[in-house]
Amino acid sequence: MTLVEVTYELQRPIGAEELRRLGEFANTYGLRRFRVDESRNQLSFEYDASRLKETQVAHVLREAHIPVTRKVN
Repeated sequence: MTLVEVTYELQRPIGAEELRRLGEFANTYGLRRFRVDESRNQLSFEYDASRLKETQVAHVLREAHIPVTRKVN
C-alpha cells in the first residue's frame, strides 16, 4: 500500500450535503480519509496510490459535484 495525499483548492466552501457525499464515496472508492481546511478553502484526500490514480480521485470529486478547481500540492 502506497499512501498519497493530494490537496485541491475549492471554488467555494462546501456545504453539509457535499460533506455527506464526500463521506459516502470515500468509503466506496477506497479514498482513506479527507479533511477540509476552511481557512485556506482547501480539501485534502489520502488514498492508496497502488489502487487509484490521482486523475481518478479528481474525476470522482467532480462526479460528486465537489467544487474543486485545481491541485495545490
